[in-house]
Amino acid sequence: MLLAKLPVSWYKCIRVNLFMVTSAEDNLTQAQNELYGWIKNYMKDFQHSPSIRQMMQAMGLKSPAPIQSRLKHLQEKGYISWQEGKARTMHIVDEIIEGVPIMGSVAAGGLIETYSDVHENLDISDVLKKKNVFALTVNGDSMIDACIANGDMVLMEPIKDSYSLRNGTIVSAMVPGLGTTLKYFFKRGNQIFLEAANTAYEPIVLNLEEVVFQGKLLAVWRKV
Repeated sequence: MLLAKLPVSWYKCIRVNLFMVTSAEDNLTQAQNELYGWIKNYMKDFQHSPSIRQMMQAMGLKSPAPIQSRLKHLQEKGYISWQEGKARTMHIVDEIIEGVPIMGSVAAGGLIETYSDVHENLDISDVLKKKNVFALTVNGDSMIDACIANGDMVLMEPIKDSYSLRNGTIVSAMVPGLGTTLKYFFKRGNQIFLEAANTAYEPIVLNLEEVVFQGKLLAVWRKV
């Protein structure tokens, strides 16, 4: 998978870090995909990029020209990158998810049963690595106008102090006895309003002591 450019229609979603990914096989030739897969496995095993000679040997080639051509296409298509003029600086562009626990699902609609266990792990880059970051799978369309769709993965940062939350923050909140939901946070007087980004849904109105805030939104991860 790799990061893809956002369509123009998504540029209005300035409050959400949206990462869209697509399958690595979709726009690569067989030869490019073979080299790309080998490079990924090599770098996973050895934690550094291979040499041209090693790539030639792995692909059964006697000339560096085909390797250089495939690398150029991989770079142009956004699969790999490197620092010009520096040896072994190649890295895989899509390696942006690492070690983030997926804690279950969060409702973007009604309310669903709260999460309790780690289901699997996402991989995430140093850019998004913050202490105790976790991920939730979105169920529903109540946050669609915030560019958060059904099936998206939201990356959340734990909330240490709910009193420091700013109005308009997107949060995952647990309503005891009901479940967990993903909504905009607003505090008005002594009441908490959990508001959808979809006019089809009414706000959830609670007293502060009735809600437990689990995390605030860092980014959205989407496969396309």
